[in-house]
Amino acid sequence: MAMRRAKGSLESEVLAALWTADQPLTPAAVAEAVEGELAYTTVQTILVRLHAKGAVAREQAGRAFAYTPVLDNAGLAADRMQALLDKGGDHLAVLRRFVRTLSAEDEAALTDLLADRGERD
Repeated sequence: MAMRRAKGSLESEVLAALWTADQPLTPAAVAEAVEGELAYTTVQTILVRLHAKGAVAREQAGRAFAYTPVLDNAGLAADRMQALLDKGGDHLAVLRRFVRTLSAEDEAALTDLLADRGERD
């Protein structure tokens, strides 16, 4: 029985290929860069979804599109966190539970970030 990949791991593999490239990549080039683990159609679907999310930009390259990453790893993680928050319903409850899971260092960093945000407003 085949193991299922973790949610988001396919997107991460495709983005990793784009992050290491020095030029925009077509779906075929991305499929090759992930060492043939993913079918061309799977890569193409992932790229279309990433484009719809604003994680990649695309430009015409012959009859295909070539893709460039817009978000770095931190930006992608932040987008995923926001999407999960949006699905949670009760934002305060989700945030409260999240904050309870933070290490002391991460909680201090978050406090500093929120203080800096307030100073800029």
